[in-house]
Amino acid sequence: MLWARAPLQARAASADDPPAATPLPLNRRPDGVWLLRKLSLRTPPMPQGHLVAYVRGSVALRARPFGRVLERLPARTPFGSPEALSVVRSRHGRWLAVTTPELGNRTLGSIDARAGGIAYARTRLALEIDLSRRLLIVRSGDRVLRRTTVGIGRPGSPTPTGRFAVTDKLDGPSINAVYGCCILALSAHQTNVPRGWQGGDRIAIHGGATGAVSTGCVHASEGDLRYLMRVAPLGTPVTIHA
Repeated sequence: MLWARAPLQARAASADDPPAATPLPLNRRPDGVWLLRKLSLRTPPMPQGHLVAYVRGSVALRARPFGRVLERLPARTPFGSPEALSVVRSRHGRWLAVTTPELGNRTLGSIDARAGGIAYARTRLALEIDLSRRLLIVRSGDRVLRRTTVGIGRPGSPTPTGRFAVTDKLDGPSINAVYGCCILALSAHQTNVPRGWQGGDRIAIHGGATGAVSTGCVHASEGDLRYLMRVAPLGTPVTIHA
């Protein structure tokens, strides 16, 4: 789990990597706000994949469509990365349900697609973490790109399940050598923090042993971590299930 900020310089992708987040076509309203063309997530031509909303200014996060404002999301995360929100679905045409660490593990927030300060992209990449098999599966659309054995939360501090997203990609040694080369912070929180734990409650994918050994984070090998750092854009959806 994470506790400090550490930006990581982007690495070049190889020709064999799946495409990263693809910008979407936008239209501009007379008042200068950029919108998805016709404000429809189904308007062609649209790249296939998962929608990601990038906060460029300040965006109101609401409890529900037209609901109260919970807080305003800035353009940068607490770790210094660009704010990238994984969109789970659209609501009432203009409202987007998003995963964000500002809310609980199973709580979605709503942002207004008509609001300014948002750019959109799509990524075909998605991560699945199967706790029962201790597997991390990387998919691009329907195609499996990689399967790898991982470490998961031990009894008493299990890895939380639900729909999350990659929020940050960080340099491990600059935070603590125990995390290995790389850290992919997720929007998930550990709700069963061990007694005396001082490391915060954010869940991440980082280095470490395999088996049911962690305080909730997912452990992967250095090779797999470097691969994920290269191919998974911020906002990549992550599903964790038993």
